[in-house]
Amino acid sequence: MDLHQGDCVQLLNGKEQFQVIGIDDDHNRCWVRRWPLLPNGSPVFEVSMQHITCSSHKTQRHSLANL
Repeated sequence: MDLHQGDCVQLLNGKEQFQVIGIDDDHNRCWVRRWPLLPNGSPVFEVSMQHITCSSHKTQRHSLANL
């Protein structure tokens, strides 16, 4: 999977979107948060890249610099 910081993805068997915050290619892990952001912010959590898939919507990328 061609994954970049800011991409929107889904967890396997899930419908919610998550934004990729960071990627660790050496350990096949990434950090994501729910997208769109919740009013009080969205917690970041680590997940294996094997447990994510591209968003069902057209691939979106949201610049972290604009948040």
